[in-house]
Amino acid sequence: MTTDPIFLSACACVDALASAALSPAELLDALEQRITAVDPAVNALPTRCFDRARLREVSGMKGRTEAEPGALHGLPVVIKDLSDVAGVRSTHGSTVFADHVPDTSAHIVERIEARGGLVCAKSNTPEFGAGANTFNEVFGATRNPWNTALSAAGSSGGSAVALRTGMAWLAHGSDMGGSLRNPASFCGVVGLRPSPGRVPCGPAADPFDPLSTDGPMARSVADVALFLDSLTGYDPREPFSLPAPPSSFRAAAEAPRLPTRIAFSIDLGITPVDPAIVAICTKAVRQLEAAGVTVEEAHPDLSDAHEVFQTLRAHAFATSLGDLLEEHRDALKPEVVWNIEKGQALTSGEIGAAARARSRMIARIDRFLDTFDALLTPATIVPPFPVEDRYVTHCAGVEFETYIDWLAIAYAITLTALPALSLPAGFTDDGLPVGLQVVGRRRAEADLLAHAAAFEEIFALDPTPIDPRSPRGIAER
Repeated sequence: MTTDPIFLSACACVDALASAALSPAELLDALEQRITAVDPAVNALPTRCFDRARLREVSGMKGRTEAEPGALHGLPVVIKDLSDVAGVRSTHGSTVFADHVPDTSAHIVERIEARGGLVCAKSNTPEFGAGANTFNEVFGATRNPWNTALSAAGSSGGSAVALRTGMAWLAHGSDMGGSLRNPASFCGVVGLRPSPGRVPCGPAADPFDPLSTDGPMARSVADVALFLDSLTGYDPREPFSLPAPPSSFRAAAEAPRLPTRIAFSIDLGITPVDPAIVAICTKAVRQLEAAGVTVEEAHPDLSDAHEVFQTLRAHAFATSLGDLLEEHRDALKPEVVWNIEKGQALTSGEIGAAARARSRMIARIDRFLDTFDALLTPATIVPPFPVEDRYVTHCAGVEFETYIDWLAIAYAITLTALPALSLPAGFTDDGLPVGLQVVGRRRAEADLLAHAAAFEEIFALDPTPIDPRSPRGIAER
C-alpha cells in the first residue's frame, strides 16, 4: 500500500489488516515514527509500550482473524492513563502512582486486546482525571495541536491530541463531566460518551455508580462506531453491563440518516456561553435546518444540574480516593483535595436529595425526547484557553465559583445517563475547532451515530491529521 497509513481512517486500516493488505507490524512502525516526530511538541503520549505490542502481535492476538463486529485485527490503540495496562507504567496522572506497574489490566483494556487491538501507548491525563485541562506533576502539560500555547482540555486530552496529530487511529477515553467531549471539541475530533453499561469500566471502587463511563474517540463518526463495536458486550464482573446489540454500530454510522426533528439549546438554560461558540454552533445548526431537519430552540428543565452534579461527583471522589487523602494529602493537587473533602462532608440527606433530583431530571429529559430525535448544544462553552490556566474562571461576564462550573453544558447531560457525542462543527476566526454536542435517546447509540454521521457529511470538515502548530500559525487550517 503506497498511502502513508498514518493518514488512513481506522476503518480503512482495519479493512486492510483483515485482507492482509497491511500488517500490524507496518502500522506499529509507522505510528512509532510519527510519535517520535510529533509528540515532543504536544506531550500527548508520554508512556509508550511498542515492544509489548510487538510481542503480542508476534505471539498472535485473539480476534485478529475474526469477522464479527469489533474485530480490530492488530490495529494499534491508545489507552488513557487512568486505566491500568498490565506490565506498563500506569500513573493515573499522580505522583502517588508515578512508578506503578500493574500486574493486571482494566476490563476495557482486556476487551480491546481480546478483540485484536494492540495497546501501544498511554495518553496523558490530569491527576485522577480531575479538571478539564490535561496537566500533572508526573508528565507535565499536554498542548493543543492547533495552537501549542493552548489547552487540549481534559481529562482525555492526551487521547484527543494523539488522534488529531496522527499518533493514533483509535484512542480510549473516559467521561464524568465531559472528559471525552471537552477535549474532542478543543482538538477537532469525535468523542462518544456511551450509555452506562455499554462498555466495561471496571474495576471500580463503586461499580454501582454510573456517573463516569469509558468510551471511544477517533477522527470520524465511523471510526468511533468501529471502536464502540470493539468495546461492547456483556461483562459478568460489572453489575450494569449491557449485552452487545444485534447489529453493529459501524453499520449504523455507514448509513448516515438525518433526524426528522431536533431540539437546539445554546446554553441548556444553566450556563453562560462565549459569543464565538454561540455563533459557530448556531451556524452549524442552521446548516442542518437548510438540509431539511426541523429545528426547535428548546431544552428540558435541567436547572438542578449544578447542585446535583457537585454533590454526586464529590461523593464519587470521596468513595474512590478517600483513602489516598489520608495517606498522601501532600501529594494531591488542591482541586482533588477539595473534591474529596467536599464528598466526605456530605450528609446522607444531601446525597439522597441529589439522587432524587437526578431521577426527576432523567424523567423530564426522557419525556422531552419523546418529541425530538436528538438534543444539540455546544460541546464546550469556550474555545481553547491558555495551557497555563488551570481551568476556566469566567465566561461571558460570569465568574465561576469552582473549577468545574464551566463544564455544566456537558455534566448536565452526564446526569441524564443518555449517550452523547462531541462532533466537530466549525472553527473560530483564529482557527480553533469547536464541537457540537449531540445527545441521543436512551441507549440509542446506533441512532445517535447515524445522525452524527449525516451531520458530519453536511459540515464537511477535513479529518486529516495535522502537524502541531505554533501560535504564529494558528490561522491556518
